Amino acid sequence: MSSRRSRSGQSGGSRISDDQINDLVSKLQQLLPEIRNSRRSGKVSASTLLQETCNYIRNLHREVDDLSERLSELLATTDTAQAAVIRSLLSQ
Repeated sequence: MSSRRSRSGQSGGSRISDDQINDLVSKLQQLLPEIRNSRRSGKVSASTLLQETCNYIRNLHREVDDLSERLSELLATTDTAQAAVIRSLLSQ
């Protein structure tokens, strides 16, 4: 993996050190509730961390879609004045 990083560094891209990668992986680990709250929060492989990150992002997308659908249903059932107020609050 370091050979790929060094090649990208030679082609003009900025080179990321192993310490920077480890720091970013640690920060990412702290953001994920599944890993942060589990018993295995000590040392997690980078591949597991990335897989959990992808799963977490997919779940967040599903939540956003669900909440958007629920909001649309709510706006459809409220009167026009209330819906206008809600829309104006959302656009801020």
